[in-house]
Amino acid sequence: MHLKFLTPITLSLSLLCGSAFAESCDINFKYGVVIDPLHVRLLNKDTTYIQITRDKQLFISGREIILNNKQEKLLASYSKAIREQVPEIVSIAVDGVDVGLEAVNKVISGLTGENSNSHQKFQERFTDMQWRLRERFNHSDNNYFIAPQDFDDFDEIFSGEFEEEIEQIVSESLGSILMAVGEAIVNDAGDHNENRDSNFSDKMETLGKDLKVGLSTQTNALDKKVKLFCENLKQLNVLEEEIRSSIPNLNQLDLIESNIMENDM
Repeated sequence: MHLKFLTPITLSLSLLCGSAFAESCDINFKYGVVIDPLHVRLLNKDTTYIQITRDKQLFISGREIILNNKQEKLLASYSKAIREQVPEIVSIAVDGVDVGLEAVNKVISGLTGENSNSHQKFQERFTDMQWRLRERFNHSDNNYFIAPQDFDDFDEIFSGEFEEEIEQIVSESLGSILMAVGEAIVNDAGDHNENRDSNFSDKMETLGKDLKVGLSTQTNALDKKVKLFCENLKQLNVLEEEIRSSIPNLNQLDLIESNIMENDM
């Protein structure tokens, strides 16, 4: 089989097995974060260290801390910023996995047809994994849980625990793709060999170009999303420093660990 027949296959599988992100974010969450409509909780070793209720009441290790107006405003800004950024973590990480899975999906549908057994089987696995990825970190509307994370590599946040299943999907998909390639060649058996190879080569080349353009657009959009997210976390880190200075009981607060500010100085 001519190697260029495999161009779109290589593109899609390499993206799924590798990284969908060129951007990284040198920021860590030191604590786990739990969000529901009433509370923002920071967990230290699975125990609630800080709880913010209705964006204005502060509890440390279960004890309420009375705040003045200035402190309440700072706490409200901090709580709301966390509420905005945690769902963004989920969105970015899921989108990164989706880009790779969609690439394989397009190759299979392009070669075997959208109604083929191979494509339908993959689509079912794809949809199931998408649902479970979101369910793992977003249990219901406005309810999220994020463990302590290093955002330098978004791929590890979600795909780590699904890595074995992703590898299995890739393996099964590769077999389906190669079978489809063989079937397509056999179906063109009425053509002369040169025309048959040329037609199939053209089809694969077109598929490869379309896939490359689509992936480039998606990954560029993801990189912009990561960059904006990282900038927002840097601002949240600045706000965290203000809170430590303003609220003595939170002078040890350190949700966000970052080397970015030091490196930029």
